[in-house]
Amino acid sequence: MHAVEDTIVAVATPAGRGGVAMARLSGPAAHRIALALAGRIRPLAARRATRARLGGLDVADDALLTYFPSPASYTGEDVVEISTHGSPVVMAAVLAGATARGARSARAGEFTLRAFLNGKLDLVQAEAVQALVDAVSPAQARQAVGHLEGALSAALARVGTRIRELHLRLEASIDFPEEGYHFIDGAAAAIAVRELRAEVATLVDGANQARPVHDGFVVVVAGAPNVGKSSVFNALVGGERAIVTPIAGTTRDLVSEHVLLGDAHLRLVDTAGVRRALDAVEQEGVRRATGAAATADLVLVVLDRSRPLDDDDREVLDATAKQARLVVANKGDLPPAWSEHEHGAMTTVSALTGRGIGDLAGELAARATPPEDPLVVNERQRARLRDALDHLDHACAAMDAAGGAVAEEFLAADLVRAQQALDELTGTRAADDVLAEIFARFCIGK
Repeated sequence: MHAVEDTIVAVATPAGRGGVAMARLSGPAAHRIALALAGRIRPLAARRATRARLGGLDVADDALLTYFPSPASYTGEDVVEISTHGSPVVMAAVLAGATARGARSARAGEFTLRAFLNGKLDLVQAEAVQALVDAVSPAQARQAVGHLEGALSAALARVGTRIRELHLRLEASIDFPEEGYHFIDGAAAAIAVRELRAEVATLVDGANQARPVHDGFVVVVAGAPNVGKSSVFNALVGGERAIVTPIAGTTRDLVSEHVLLGDAHLRLVDTAGVRRALDAVEQEGVRRATGAAATADLVLVVLDRSRPLDDDDREVLDATAKQARLVVANKGDLPPAWSEHEHGAMTTVSALTGRGIGDLAGELAARATPPEDPLVVNERQRARLRDALDHLDHACAAMDAAGGAVAEEFLAADLVRAQQALDELTGTRAADDVLAEIFARFCIGK
């Protein structure tokens, strides 16, 4: 997994046909292999595109070769990027020619893994590379770019520096007890630990805000049968994704669709109409609808404004009363049976005519967009931060129980464990299986 003495090659552009495709070589023989492919003796100029005719291949093509000498490259090794016409046949010939001259095919994420191993990126920044490739919303892209530029890494470095400094002072006091030196007194240590705990807790809180941005803000469309839930869902999605009929109980299962509304990435979930189900299949659909609503970031409760509310409507309103929700009055194109702002309705729409759908989409986007871009993104990062917070919580609890007079050895031990959790987050210390799992999710060529 970590062998870096060989030279690797892969296509770095998406599969398929296009105007341009690019293969990337990285490793000690990258420059030599590129010269052989181009039939050149003269070295390539550093960081400049060189036009060459690739010969000795099954399919020859004109190409641009760009050479990045070590260590000033993405991986920290010698790198050559070979851009050709975007034919899969040409790219296959380039790969075959490179492997015939000593390269091997790169594994998933191996270029970024080498960048990590060579100190070009820490593990947070490495994860940000794939997050940026996978981004489907501007908010996700901003998060990834922020991580790639070191926003989270800098925050973690500040916390880590303070933990190490406090730990060193505690260790010094432990090592020289007979001399009577106290490099930090108990009161100052207690204040420092609580400040560290508060700083890490702030990062954890930001991690909770980041989940909907990273994974998609989950909006569950709920309501009684025949209020137009699926029609509202289809109007927001922009297509006939859910089946719509006049027959009550048409929707039996969860129907999910990812939608980009402005800056926000939403996962809309259409559900079965909530009522006393008539058969086992519909009962299961209602059970799934109730479960989905209970775990949603927002419940979109749809009411039929053209008729008075019945027991099924009131059951949905009661069940979602304590959740984050948005109540929508649908069928606004028909004569109303109740006024627009009754029953907690915040907006009126007509899924049939499209009236109010734009305003509803804007409101959903506003609910899904955090006030600022949170630093922490993925679950691995959240888990390691929670571990660090747990160790600092343990230190604070010990100080509380001891009236602030806890032994320096115990505080030092909790600080070491908190620092280890942060080191695992940034990759300063990371097990091989963790690295393998992270980089296996990358695309080949990145």
